[in-house]
Amino acid sequence: MDVAVEPRTTIGSTSFRNTLKAYLSLTKPRVVELLLVVTAPTMILAERGIPNLWLVLATLIGGAFSAGSAGAFNCYIDRDIDRIMKRTKDRPLVTGELTDRQALVFAWALGIASILWLLVFTNWLAAALSLAAILLYVVFYTIILKRRTAQNIIWGGVAGCMPVLIGWAAVTGDLSWPPFILFAIIFLWTPPHYWPLSMKYRDDYQAAGVPMLSVVRGRTQIGLQVILYAWATVACSLLLIPVADMGLLYSFVALVTGGWFIYETHRLYNLAIRHEHVSPMRVFHGSIAYLTLLFVAVGVDPLLPF
Repeated sequence: MDVAVEPRTTIGSTSFRNTLKAYLSLTKPRVVELLLVVTAPTMILAERGIPNLWLVLATLIGGAFSAGSAGAFNCYIDRDIDRIMKRTKDRPLVTGELTDRQALVFAWALGIASILWLLVFTNWLAAALSLAAILLYVVFYTIILKRRTAQNIIWGGVAGCMPVLIGWAAVTGDLSWPPFILFAIIFLWTPPHYWPLSMKYRDDYQAAGVPMLSVVRGRTQIGLQVILYAWATVACSLLLIPVADMGLLYSFVALVTGGWFIYETHRLYNLAIRHEHVSPMRVFHGSIAYLTLLFVAVGVDPLLPF
């Protein structure tokens, strides 16, 4: 009688892949990807050229561990509201693909690995900033602010600004004005990036008892706030020109993409006040494109001869 070995091997391999996929999902890879997009250009600006490639790789790995740890802690702490919200119904702690203990151990392991990795392969300042980023996101945002105030995204966004400080510190060993301006750009960009998303999922947040601005204020008020923060973001991006001695490429990209970003936020507000159908995700996705193009210019501009 023949023994069917192959199906068992296939099932085991599939189960292993699904488990790896579940752990990866805990890290919120899209967020990690966006954070890494701003780190490498910052390192090029700090070096005023191409930094040591191993240093760049080591910093990106440490940054990915740090952001992944924060995301995993967030999934663990928010597992109760994730079970209520439709947007998060496929997260591994909701589906049961991973246990709460597995997620918590994974979050701690990634966080410790991030700090030790950056300490060994970059410097103590980058490692300390990585620890600060995790604490800001997990304690300051997830535990303290998220369920208590509509200002959660504003101040909680500080954690998302830390990669530029980490990248700069990894190259120079210290901090100066340019990385803080990059920090401020991301800080001011976060509300007009996230609030449109919260408009789309307003019912989710309301059901979960999370006081997002879209829950406690009307869409007209959100539209106005998005406009104000978009203008502030673009103004801050232009401040980098004299402070970091940016050239023509960055100046052009900052003006053109900034103008487009502001236009999209005004369009959202105008539709909202006319009580017409709004597409907040257009601003959400547009904000990602804006930040990506801006930081590509941050990284390319120092490499040009003019």
